[in-house]
Amino acid sequence: MTNAEIKKIQAPLTEETIKNLHAGDFVQITGYIYTARDAAHKRMYEALGRGEKLPFDIRNQIIYYVGPTPAKPGEIVGSAGPTTSGRMDKYTPTMIEQGMRGMIGKGLRNQEVIEACKKYHAVYFAAIGGAAAVIAQSIKGEKMIAYEDLGPEAIRKYTVVNFPAIVAIDIEGRDFYREGEAKYRQL
Repeated sequence: MTNAEIKKIQAPLTEETIKNLHAGDFVQITGYIYTARDAAHKRMYEALGRGEKLPFDIRNQIIYYVGPTPAKPGEIVGSAGPTTSGRMDKYTPTMIEQGMRGMIGKGLRNQEVIEACKKYHAVYFAAIGGAAAVIAQSIKGEKMIAYEDLGPEAIRKYTVVNFPAIVAIDIEGRDFYREGEAKYRQL
């Protein structure tokens, strides 16, 4: 793969950026992203249900589904590999409706998430499972945002440089996972 094949994008995301992303594109994300997993999503979802504000402005943001391991001395984070995204599917359409533009994780998403991506213009990025140590190298800063009691599942703000990912679902609803599976079945 050459650098010409990798799209370099900035986070937070803009409408212009996501319009130019297509399922299967390789990207490197620079800027800042937020972390949240199951427990944090549940709390945010319940807060919205009570009419409360989220602990950060989710508009145009990317949430990385990760539970990092503790950092060794001198490091920002330990291993920081993606969590299975389907565990957030119950909450994701609501987060997208609130203005979230991107998610990073691994694995398939349900049809409601795909439809929300199409309706509200959001994208789903896949990070490579098993490459947690490599991914951690792209994380240059970390700040605790909310739910510190959740430990690794707390919401953090990461500053990232060239975070590697693949566009798995684009705003047209194209699904890289399912398209790849269909091609494989034709062989």
